[in-house]
Amino acid sequence: MKPDQRLRETEQFLHQQIPLTRAMQVRVESYGDGQLTVTAPLQPNHNHLGTAFGGSLAALVMLAGYAFLWLELGDREAHLVVSESTLRFRRPVRAIIRASCRQPNEATMAAFKAEFAATAKSRIRLSVVIEEEGQSAVEFAGTYVARRAPAAS
Repeated sequence: MKPDQRLRETEQFLHQQIPLTRAMQVRVESYGDGQLTVTAPLQPNHNHLGTAFGGSLAALVMLAGYAFLWLELGDREAHLVVSESTLRFRRPVRAIIRASCRQPNEATMAAFKAEFAATAKSRIRLSVVIEEEGQSAVEFAGTYVARRAPAAS
């Protein structure tokens, strides 16, 4: 599958499974070199001050981690949830919202995938950042749990 096609497929999946992403106008901008970036325009995600609404920022960083794992696992039947998180709002976001999830080190990622393959359940801690003008605006760290859906009987 071509990279652009894979991004559009992921975006379509998010819009179908998480309807809020349509209202936020979320786009999967890029995926590669150990990083996934999702974006959303300011207009449908602004607050009364004309900056990005905190709820939209929180949703986008969690979504970046979710989409990253969805692509990394390649298991369309996997259930992914955030079980724990911390979020720091460092400065206002006044333009396009761009959340980037960076892959943890290779050993951590390999252990996550191996445990998922062996037990149908695994957890991993991911970090996501929203930057504006080269400065960190939002910092997110979350533990995601992946579980393979039970077989239908």
